[in-house]
Amino acid sequence: MPNPKVSVVQYLNTAPLVWGMLKGEQQGKYDLEFTTPAACADAVHQRRADVGIVPSIEYQRMDKAQIIAGISIASKNAVKSVLLLCNKPIEKVQTVAVDNSSRTSAALVRILLRKFYSRFVTISPAPPRPDAMLKRADAALVIGDPALTFNGKAVAVYDLAAEWKKFTGLPFVFAVWAGHEDAVLSRFRKDFEQSRDYGLAHVDEIATEYAPKLKMTPEAVKVYLTENIDYSLDEDNRKGLREFYRLARETGIIPVERELLFA
Repeated sequence: MPNPKVSVVQYLNTAPLVWGMLKGEQQGKYDLEFTTPAACADAVHQRRADVGIVPSIEYQRMDKAQIIAGISIASKNAVKSVLLLCNKPIEKVQTVAVDNSSRTSAALVRILLRKFYSRFVTISPAPPRPDAMLKRADAALVIGDPALTFNGKAVAVYDLAAEWKKFTGLPFVFAVWAGHEDAVLSRFRKDFEQSRDYGLAHVDEIATEYAPKLKMTPEAVKVYLTENIDYSLDEDNRKGLREFYRLARETGIIPVERELLFA
């Protein structure tokens, strides 16, 4: 039997989830493909992957989908790697350039601007180059490592997880392990939990490997992975996810809310 195919987001925040598959007891059991969040979603949609780290909004766009219980990429407060960079105060923003690899964060910025800032903005996708994005729009949505390492100039910078927490009081779930129910995702759960736990137990090792690549200090990488990112899918995270789906429906991003089905 061939190894299950797993589509993985290529950002730093995913590293702990797959560290066991790369370095631990799960090594060699899965075929991993590293790509963008949008491409992960497409791989699962098109059944080129059995399971993927899917942007949370994409779960709502999949027929007969399931989520592997207990695991996510979430943030309880500020996330540091999902930023709205503004050329002007957010209350005056009319156009937003959105990282074209983003789907959940693109939905989140629409919800935040419409629901909490009463801004009906024009959104256009763009390659994730913050300086170029800010030349063509009032604001730029940047995600992942480009956001985490952004050191350019902006009039204002908004951390979207912190904004979400400010207005809803809830954590935000950016991505989940998801796939079609006929992939029998329950068979992956133990391995995926153990891979995550192995990664979180080896954060020092991850920081040592990733810090030079991102031009960050190992300590900054460790803080990001242990304080800004939450890898559980606890009850508070599930509440945040359900609220996100409710507001996505209200703003017309999705037509209906599918219930959360766990494997």
